[in-house]
Amino acid sequence: MTLKIQKIGFVGLGVMGEPMCANLTRKSGLPVHVFDMAKEPVQRLAEQGALAEPSLEALGAHVDVVFLSLPSIVQVEAVCEQLVRAAPAPRMIVDMSTSDVARTRALAQRLAESGIEYVDAPVARTAQAAVQGTLFITVGATAEQFALLNPLLSHMGSDVLHCGGTGCGQTVKILNNIMVFMTVNALSEVLTIGRRAGMDGKELFDALSKGSAGSFALRNHGMKSLVPDTYPEKVFPVEYAIKDAALALALAEQGGVEPHVARYTHELLCKTRDAGFARNYHPAMIQLVDGRAGR
Repeated sequence: MTLKIQKIGFVGLGVMGEPMCANLTRKSGLPVHVFDMAKEPVQRLAEQGALAEPSLEALGAHVDVVFLSLPSIVQVEAVCEQLVRAAPAPRMIVDMSTSDVARTRALAQRLAESGIEYVDAPVARTAQAAVQGTLFITVGATAEQFALLNPLLSHMGSDVLHCGGTGCGQTVKILNNIMVFMTVNALSEVLTIGRRAGMDGKELFDALSKGSAGSFALRNHGMKSLVPDTYPEKVFPVEYAIKDAALALALAEQGGVEPHVARYTHELLCKTRDAGFARNYHPAMIQLVDGRAGR
C-alpha cells in the first residue's frame, strides 16, 4: 500500500461521532476536516481545531481518508456516492457505523472500482467511552490496511481488534449487540421472577454477579438500569436496538440459521417501541416483561 495519511476527514458528528472526532482532532497531530448537516457540532469541533467543510465533495477533495459515523448503511451508501464525485476523491473510506454485512461488502466492491479502499470499523461501548477514547472497535480490513489505520483508531478506542476481511468488523459488532440484547431480555425475566419470589432486585443481582451468571451486561445494564428502573433518552435507545437486532436476523438468514432467541428479542424490542419507549434506553424492555406496559 502506498497510501500515506496526511489529512483526515470525518462525517457524522452525532452522539458518538462528535467525541470520536474530537479525540482524533486532539491526538492525531493531523488536520481533521469535518462535515455534518447540523452546524452546532461542526462549530464546537472547529473551536477545538478541526476544519469545517461546506460540503461532502469539498471534504473529500481535501483528505486522504474519511471516517464515517452515520445512522445506517443507507446513509453510508449515500455519503459514499457523493465522496466518489470529489475531485480528487479520498483514497480510503472507513465506516465506523453499524451496517449491514452484505451491503458493506457490496459497497466495498463498488468503491474499489473507483480506486477507493473501504474498511469497516464499527464501535461498541457507551457515549462516555467515546468521550474518553475507550471504545471497542472491530475492524474488517486487510492486514496492511489495519496496520495503517490502527494508530488513528487507537485515538478513539482502547481496544482495537482486527477481525478479518471486509465485513468481519460489522459481523462481530452485530453479534456483540444481539448478544447484549438477548442477555438484557434474560436479565429482565430473571429480575421479574426474583422480585415476585420476594427478592430485592439489587440483592439478587449482587448475588448472581458473584457466581457463574455474572456478566458485563448484568453489572452494567442490570445493576445500573434494570434494578433502579431508569431508562433515559439518548442512551442507546430502543429504536437503535431494533435496527441492530434486525441486522443480526438478516445475518442469520444469510447463513441459513433460524435465530429463535434473537427473533423473540427483536419482537420484544418492537413491542417496547410500540408501547412508547422508542427513544428510551433499550433495557426498558423489562416493562413489557413484567407487564407494566404493552397490555
